[in-house]
Amino acid sequence: MEQATYRDLMHRLSEVWAVKKTLTRNLPPDLPAGSASVLGLLSRHGEMTISELTDLLAIDISVTSRHVSYLADHGWLDRSPNPADGRSRLLRLTDSGHDLLTGFADQSTELLAERLGGWSDEDVHELIRLMHKLHDSLVCPAHPLTHVRS
Repeated sequence: MEQATYRDLMHRLSEVWAVKKTLTRNLPPDLPAGSASVLGLLSRHGEMTISELTDLLAIDISVTSRHVSYLADHGWLDRSPNPADGRSRLLRLTDSGHDLLTGFADQSTELLAERLGGWSDEDVHELIRLMHKLHDSLVCPAHPLTHVRS
């Protein structure tokens, strides 16, 4: 494939950030996008240590720690002793955090349904399939562009 094709792909991928920004406008005013990402990862992956969360976010542990503290202070995340390692704590969503995330997800789903309502089911399923394929191709420990694990 020609380099121009990959450049066009890079341009289109940068547009994904605009889509994400549109969706995050539905976040509650007291929930920053980075903190919402933390809640989303805990919802998808279950309880984990701050180190595991930092690896998934691919950011500095100090930034992760700030998000965790913010979420814990608001009652959306709980930190409990890690029985496997007394030096670390396990992070998990509280019921309140789950409810907050569910409300945001419902709003985002409604927005997507509204904006993509003219798309065929096949097109939506093809987009989902291709996004999975893109993720699997780029987001893996062996790939030099990222440190995020699948």
